[in-house]
Amino acid sequence: MEKKSTKIAYFIALAVVIVALVIAKVTNDGSGFVATGWALFPPVVAIALALISKEVYSSLFLGCLVGALLLADFSPWQTVVNFIGAGEGVGMINAIDISILIFLVILGIMVDLMNKAGGSAAFGRWASKSVKTRSGAQLMTMLLGVLIFIDDYFNCLTVGAVMRPVTESHKISRAKLAYVIDATAAPVCMLAPVSSWAAAVASYVPDGFPGSRISMFLSQIPFNYYCILTLVMVIVTSVLNIDYGPMLKHEYNAQVKDDLFTTPERPFAGADDYEEGDKHSSVLDLLLPVIVLIALCIVGLIWTGGMWDAESDNYHNFVMSFSDATAGTGLCLGSIVAIVVTFIYYWLRGLISFNKSMESIPNGFIQMISPILILCFAWTLCGLCRDNGLQVGAFVEGVMANTGSLAKFLPAVIFIVACFIGFATGTSWGTIGIMVPLVCAVFDWNSQITLLSIGLAASCAGGVCGDHLSPISDTTIMASAGAHCFHLNHVATQIPYGVTVAAVSFVSFIIAGLLQNVVICMIIAIVLMIATLLVIRVVVGKKHAGIFAEMAAADKALYNK
Repeated sequence: MEKKSTKIAYFIALAVVIVALVIAKVTNDGSGFVATGWALFPPVVAIALALISKEVYSSLFLGCLVGALLLADFSPWQTVVNFIGAGEGVGMINAIDISILIFLVILGIMVDLMNKAGGSAAFGRWASKSVKTRSGAQLMTMLLGVLIFIDDYFNCLTVGAVMRPVTESHKISRAKLAYVIDATAAPVCMLAPVSSWAAAVASYVPDGFPGSRISMFLSQIPFNYYCILTLVMVIVTSVLNIDYGPMLKHEYNAQVKDDLFTTPERPFAGADDYEEGDKHSSVLDLLLPVIVLIALCIVGLIWTGGMWDAESDNYHNFVMSFSDATAGTGLCLGSIVAIVVTFIYYWLRGLISFNKSMESIPNGFIQMISPILILCFAWTLCGLCRDNGLQVGAFVEGVMANTGSLAKFLPAVIFIVACFIGFATGTSWGTIGIMVPLVCAVFDWNSQITLLSIGLAASCAGGVCGDHLSPISDTTIMASAGAHCFHLNHVATQIPYGVTVAAVSFVSFIIAGLLQNVVICMIIAIVLMIATLLVIRVVVGKKHAGIFAEMAAADKALYNK
């Protein structure tokens, strides 16, 4: 909050929050705030304050505090109990998933280890020879993101670490890198049948669904327009160099002024001094640990689902084991074994000494401190708004109860509602967990099976969309960390892009509800997306002709060296 105007706006916002809380207290008839419109107030506070102040930690803290206060019905001691989670079903103690935190720390260690051993540098050298343009660098980032489909956290950190030096050499802003990483994290995982997301989403399907739970997940994939069109948008914007909104300013500064960050904030200061590692390192020294990690994470997931448990119903059933997997535990198990294998592999290859490899343990942990802290606050806020807290889901279900007569238009309504919940709570898994049982209850499983698949896709797409755009989303936070981008820069630049895809997706869900044909609806959706981007390109090109001319000249100078 460096500017005086920002300070004034922040204090005005705090005053509005206090007034709103006073109104809530005075107007409350004693029934509390659970499952009411006030359940949405805490995430609104956190998001609004973060956008105004450009400071995430205090904003999330105040959002959590407001949530704990409303849940406690303004009782001071109970507010503290709710916030901390001392013996209650909400609060920080109960919200933190220690297995995910361990997984993140291991990923941080692994990324630092690959850097020290020279695997990242080897890939960078190969990519520098193979990638000759800005478009190629962005498409390479996307391709790597698509290949790492097992989990969005691992996707964000690995792709960021590998592609930072490549994109930097092509003068691609950190905000653009963060967007491409984020766009190929959750959307790719949601489209991959074998991923932590598939296991989580399938677990939300109620008993009695026709076919296996994983079949539900598969049925929604071709109708999941937000995820599919997000990938289309990355390809089109990369190939045609389409930039607009705040992203245009970041790309202009990166190309013309050689400023990758635009704002004074320089996250992970000094962390971009890349180590060359051993000169004998090869691309395989990066790819092999990644492949081993993906394989072992899959093994860990199906183990938690009962794949090798003789007493489990899923004994020797890969699909059902994956459907019933515990994502956090499975990823944690797989990553622990993978990091041990990686250490041994690098030692045997002679790429790194024992003492230097041990330095990666604290270094990897240190790089994860900021994301972990934000995640802990975000999880706490989410927990305060979920089933054991203010019950946002119950409030939304009550609102949705009056939309049953819309029938074929219901998937579009479901998409918007899921977007709103995902944005407010910062969780796609939580949003999908709220929406999927509701969707399964709305549509008839026998006579409306196609409409049911579209509705399920709408809930999954909306959850990903809201999560994608939310400042308090864990995936958004991890994308910022992976790209070494100031978090709120990533949020501000990504929102216009995400809203564009969301608008086209909304229209596509209306068309899908009416036509209910996979192929025709997919073609229409993709054509609409490309046409929208071409129109934006023409409009922005005319409005900022001078800026684009400078960027083109800088681009030409870079590649004519």
